[in-house]
Amino acid sequence: METNQLFSMALGLGNAWKVVKSEMNIERRELKLWLDFERGVQFVCSECGEFCPVHDTVEKKWRHLDFWQHQTELIARVPRVCCEEHGVRQAKMPWARPGSGFTLMMEAIILRKKATVSKPAVINERIKCAGHPKARR
Repeated sequence: METNQLFSMALGLGNAWKVVKSEMNIERRELKLWLDFERGVQFVCSECGEFCPVHDTVEKKWRHLDFWQHQTELIARVPRVCCEEHGVRQAKMPWARPGSGFTLMMEAIILRKKATVSKPAVINERIKCAGHPKARR
């Protein structure tokens, strides 16, 4: 099995998305996964839920759970769709909330850890360690 196909399966991306490139830096303990979609795939309008053609894309990044103790980042061309009723809207990503720099799985782990810690400073330190750019410094 090809490496990127294995990562696609591990992430549970479904049919619309796949891992197209992966880089592992052993010394820095980092793994970067580039996600993309097939040409011609349509995505749902975030307003009405209708399937619409892709208008354009913008690259975004999300911090994901570690793979094999390697800090993992997902990088994807996020499509904006052209809805007849609502105009151009960013499509929803199945792995992240709009505007979040974390994947849903990473957010779930952070929230679970938050429930076990009482001091906000400790929580923020853990988020900062996770490499999120919005963590208070």
